[in-house]
Amino acid sequence: MAPFVAGLRRRGVDAVAIDLPRRKAEDAIPSFHLAVPSAPDVAVGGHSYGGRVASLAAAEPDAPYLALVLFSYPLHPPGSPERTAARVSHWPAIRCPVLLLSGESDPFAGIELLRTSVGLLERAELVTYPRLGHTLKPVLEDALDRSAAFLLRMAGD
Repeated sequence: MAPFVAGLRRRGVDAVAIDLPRRKAEDAIPSFHLAVPSAPDVAVGGHSYGGRVASLAAAEPDAPYLALVLFSYPLHPPGSPERTAARVSHWPAIRCPVLLLSGESDPFAGIELLRTSVGLLERAELVTYPRLGHTLKPVLEDALDRSAAFLLRMAGD
């Protein structure tokens, strides 16, 4: 996450990366809460697994977060699109605005499934990048520009 954090900071967003234990995303929520302030001026998010954990935290009934940014959300394991419903079942409970950025060839997120699933979110923006897989490194500057603009807009609302 270092390039994401540094890039967001250069764009005026006070970004911080946290370490999460590698286990089932639902089991990482307590560690997430120990590291992330629970406040209405805090936006959360992450890349892949970190984004999934952040989305689960944002779906909690008392989640106060300003916004959620999901870089390459792991909609399903590669080759298992049938597991999508389980990975997005919490999305309707997310009340903050959500920005999703994903490669259109991501094996963890079939693009049509992703486009359909975004409809489960109350307020969401989806940005996709043709010919990209599970990394956003080739378009990182654009992804960070869009993320910073989104976050600064949310902070100004």
